[in-house]
This record gives sequence, structure tokens and C-alpha cells, in this order.
Amino acid sequence: MDLLCILFGYFFGSIPWALIIGKQFYHIDIREHGSGNLGGTNAGRVLGKKAGVAVTVLDALKAFFVVWIVYLIRPSSAVVSGCMCAIGHCFPIFANFRGGKAVATTMGYLLGVSIFITHTPFQLFVIPALIFFGVLYLRKMVSLASICAVVSAAIISCFVTNDFYTALSIMMLAVFVIYRHKENIERIKTNTEKKITWM
Repeated sequence: MDLLCILFGYFFGSIPWALIIGKQFYHIDIREHGSGNLGGTNAGRVLGKKAGVAVTVLDALKAFFVVWIVYLIRPSSAVVSGCMCAIGHCFPIFANFRGGKAVATTMGYLLGVSIFITHTPFQLFVIPALIFFGVLYLRKMVSLASICAVVSAAIISCFVTNDFYTALSIMMLAVFVIYRHKENIERIKTNTEKKITWM
């Protein structure tokens, strides 16, 4: 049962919403434009704001629903299944293992874990979300805002949950998201990272 839950998390996370929306509604393979990532940021830049928001929300809901569904069936597997959803998003079997950077999926994971496992949605989801939008407003860089949000969630998790396993999963996801942004970090250092213009 545990293995089935983990596989469910990976395969559900592999649903490439940016690719699906791009091809079905815009007749564009988003992997061939912009950064090539299957995430909300690239979808927004290539397809427009509405598509970007849609992809972001759907990517977040992937992890939220995985945590929720697995929690109802096998509570002990909810945490690892949610993490596998983020892995599936970055390395989707349905898109030749070329995915996004797991920011929205990680936020969806935080929402699911905070509601169903730690019961601390304000601390583990609302605060990181506010930090994301605060940094985004001040610095105009999605990458920097994303990194700050996941790092804050990792730090907060150490104080709001007695479950070491859950806190460790959030810290590992934060490290994973930072690693996925290694090229962005280099551009931030050289002041060449792209900035948003809509905020």
C-alpha cells in the first residue's frame, strides 16, 4: 500500500499542466519557448497571465490533493507521497522527465501538510505565501521570492511540528527547490535575473 501511494504521488505530480494548457488552448509547446520549464512562471511569460495563474494553481493542487487523498487512505504515507508529487512535477514521466522547479507544487504540499497533518496552516502556508508576495513586490524576481518562501517554511516547520519526519520532508523540499533554481541564483548574483513587470 505504501508503494502504491508513493507511485500515485509521483504519477499525479507528473501531470504537465503547462504542457497540456499550452498545447490544447494555445497550440504551443511551452518547452520550446522561454526557459523551457513546465511551470507557472514560464507559462505566464509565454502564454500570458491567465495561463500562468491557471498552471500555478493546478500545479499546487496536485500536491494538495495527493496529501489529502493519501491521508484519507494511508495517513502514514501522506508526507512521502506529497514529496514524490514534487519529484514527479520536476521529472514528469508524461513529459520526457522535463518539468518545472516545484515551487507551486511545494506550496500545495505545504497547504496539504499544514491542514491535514500539522494543523498549522497559518504558520506553514500563509506566512511563507506572504513572504513570497512580499519579496516579489520588493524585488520583482519570482525565483528569489520562491527561495525565500520555501526557506521560511523549512525554518518554521522546525518550530510548529513535533514530527521530525514531516519537518525533515519540508527541509528536503526546500533544498530541492533551491537546487532547481541554481541557474537563477547565479543570475541573481550577476543582476541579470528576469524581473516581473505586473507588480
